[in-house]
Amino acid sequence: MVQHILTASQFKDRELLGEIFSRANYFQEIHLLPKNDQVRKDARKKIRETLDDQSVGIFFYEPSTRTGSSFQRAVHNLGGEVIKSENAGQFSSAIKGESIEDSIKTMEKYAEIIILRHPEIGSASRAAAVSQVPIINAGDGAGEHPTQALLDLYTIQREIGTFDNLKIALVGDLLNGRTIHSLTQLLEVAQNTELFLVAPDPLQLPEKYRKMLQAKNIKFRETDSLAEVLPHADVVYMTRIQKERFGTDTALYEQVKNSFILGPEEVNKMQKDAILMHPLPRVNEISPEVDKLPQARYFDQVENGVYIRMSLLEHLAQAATT
Repeated sequence: MVQHILTASQFKDRELLGEIFSRANYFQEIHLLPKNDQVRKDARKKIRETLDDQSVGIFFYEPSTRTGSSFQRAVHNLGGEVIKSENAGQFSSAIKGESIEDSIKTMEKYAEIIILRHPEIGSASRAAAVSQVPIINAGDGAGEHPTQALLDLYTIQREIGTFDNLKIALVGDLLNGRTIHSLTQLLEVAQNTELFLVAPDPLQLPEKYRKMLQAKNIKFRETDSLAEVLPHADVVYMTRIQKERFGTDTALYEQVKNSFILGPEEVNKMQKDAILMHPLPRVNEISPEVDKLPQARYFDQVENGVYIRMSLLEHLAQAATT
């Protein structure tokens, strides 16, 4: 069992992954039962015992809509209490110069689990090094976002029925995309995967992830043409060009910001049973008209995030008692 959740590479064991997905399926099945169903009522009562009388700290230095909200809902569903510090960079002692280490040593006095989002790569590992309670990496700058990768792979399995033998297009800002970095590592568990890495030249996947793919004999092809891969992909995973990662290089951002835009015409070139995913937020890379098309699955990803994060919190809670 894992003690902290810091990187997607911790979940390359198919048995562990199967356990996490199985519990997420269970949580989702219970949620879908009618509200007055006695089985649902009894199950939810039992589920709420998971974090009964425990607090979970959500400590975010960067903005969040889906990750923060889904973790809050997951904690609530498991019977726990949330301690929030959103915009911690401005509204916590960090603005006074407090280190991550001291903030974590403080938060662990209040919470049994800490969920951290921070703009610095490696910040979650720094937190885990000093923490006596589990740390969940909810995004460390342009580094990783492991819980997003888990819900992404879970979505693929639910929608397609498997995550093996698939052709997957990863599209957009592959250089700075922490969801891409985590998903690329997690896909090592899959068999016979082929990746299309679709990005403008300045935003291609970092060398260390390309070397990892080569070492694991995962087929991949780099291209800056989305049109040429759309008819061949089972999964198209779009990401936005992340303006906040460009710093003062506004000229480069302006050059690449509209590199890939999907409207109904482009989506119609996809296979009928292919799926279109996005970790959100989107800017203009997927037209709202696409939302009604059968390939669109990005809002299903949002819902799946609650069940995966419930499963992960349950896993950490059980690990703490063994």
